[in-house]
Amino acid sequence: MLRPEAYVGIDLHRRRSVIVQRSAEGETLSVTQVRNDDVLGFSKAVSAAGERPEVVIEATYGWYWAVDLLEELGCRVHLAHPLGNNWGNRRVKNDRRDAEDLVDLLRLGRLAEAWIAPKEIRELRELVRYRAKLVSLRTNLKLQVYSVLAKEGVAVPMADLFGVAGRTLLKSVTLAAGYAARVESLLELIEGFDTQIERVERAVATELAAHAGYHAIQQIPGVGETFAAIFVAEIGDVTRFSSPAQLCSWAGLTPKHRESDTTLKRGPITKQGSRLVRWAAIEAAQRQAAATKLKADFARISAAHGDTQGARKVARVAVARKILTLVYFGLRDGTIRSKAIEAA
Repeated sequence: MLRPEAYVGIDLHRRRSVIVQRSAEGETLSVTQVRNDDVLGFSKAVSAAGERPEVVIEATYGWYWAVDLLEELGCRVHLAHPLGNNWGNRRVKNDRRDAEDLVDLLRLGRLAEAWIAPKEIRELRELVRYRAKLVSLRTNLKLQVYSVLAKEGVAVPMADLFGVAGRTLLKSVTLAAGYAARVESLLELIEGFDTQIERVERAVATELAAHAGYHAIQQIPGVGETFAAIFVAEIGDVTRFSSPAQLCSWAGLTPKHRESDTTLKRGPITKQGSRLVRWAAIEAAQRQAAATKLKADFARISAAHGDTQGARKVARVAVARKILTLVYFGLRDGTIRSKAIEAA
């Protein structure tokens, strides 16, 4: 494959971008600073590199529009992974140097790339991530209700304050005017969040109604509609991973590996990758019925490590990797063999 005549590196920001064009030999051909709202100027600065140039842009705040525009211009776009590229210790850091470093990493074949998800996957991710954000905000509101009751010395004997018994308690309890007003406001906000979460869930279910993998992975013990939607949206095209082990590594569920000469150190899991996928896999590992093999695996691994709190963490991660393995084959094949589900 012939090397392109020019490479383009873009340091993208909210208001403006710096575009550096370099030759295959590393000679700087042009440096352009454009405002992001000047789409024509942005396009001209990139198109000056010729037809189908190799362009690198970092996966930073608001990169979607820039990548879409570059692909429309016929560029071969590379998305730089923010954590995967070693910028080194530089005396000077500015936008031009950042763009130059990006284009040099691409030119020399040392760029750590992130996957550019198709538009439909990005839209699905928007819904799934928004639901997670809404749930987080609703949880904060619920914790505030507990806090107010604690200030008034109100005991909460039930596990769920917002279930039937809890709602009865909230209606019957007597609070001072200021505390009562706050609780009333919080309950109204919680109802509003419930409505919005249900709306988003319906939208996600509609988007995935015909997705075979989405329905297949719901057969995995502990994986319901919510977790299945997270796996589909965040993983996207599962065939970009060569194996389930690579998927687990991408999700940050594999140990850190530090090797130098004869010294090898393996530490806790990396926690690099999709936070939502990692959370969903670990939550699914904890939601196992007593009769499942995954539950038995959890007990066996925990006991082998001393059955302490730390051992249970190790067991949860191990079971989460088993679940992601099943997710891999479910998304790849659109079905999961019955024996695999029985074994789980």
